[in-house]
Amino acid sequence: MRRDAATVAFCAAGAALAAAAWAALDPARGGISVLLAGIAVLVTGAAWLEGTPAAVKDVTLVATLGGLAAAGRVLFAPIPDVQPVTVIVAASGVALGPKRGFAVGALAALASNFFLGQGPHTPWQMLAWGGCGVAAGLMRRALRSRVAFAAFCVVLGYAFGTLMDLWHWYGFLPHTRGALVVVLGAGVAFNTAHALGNLVIAAVAGPELRRVLERFARGLRSEIEWA
Repeated sequence: MRRDAATVAFCAAGAALAAAAWAALDPARGGISVLLAGIAVLVTGAAWLEGTPAAVKDVTLVATLGGLAAAGRVLFAPIPDVQPVTVIVAASGVALGPKRGFAVGALAALASNFFLGQGPHTPWQMLAWGGCGVAAGLMRRALRSRVAFAAFCVVLGYAFGTLMDLWHWYGFLPHTRGALVVVLGAGVAFNTAHALGNLVIAAVAGPELRRVLERFARGLRSEIEWA
């Protein structure tokens, strides 16, 4: 029963986040989109507490990683599109699985925007960074080496930026091929800065962060087995 309730709550959280993304397509609904995104995070947290044996430590780890990623994004804010969020989220997905990777990414976007500015972009950033965590978690076996992980983070940098560019085109500009080309072209420099920043950060610290998180996860599982 507890697992069923958690599954229902996760589905409700996903629906709330999807509704937030839909509302964010209209700038006039920016407030409600952020509210729905916040509700999605709260519902997910409640479901986690119900569905995981080591729930408190699990949530604490996700919150810590999300806060670390958010702080890094705020710290690097003066450098356009260069920040450690994508690498931290990807390392979380590889080490802790897609569910935790998504939670870290979504929380990092929501938390950092309290400092950088909430708006209709927030739910889309939550989805985009959460998706980075899911993708890394699903490909975790292929991302064990430093080179593979760094290359993957480069791809994530371009994927994240392209998704945000598509949202900007769909939400604010005429739905024409010309407008789409202009938006994607204007985003190339920023997306490249994001990808190159990911490359440097991932090559320097990505595998080390993954190993630290994996050791924590093993310790958490050991405590569950002894409990």
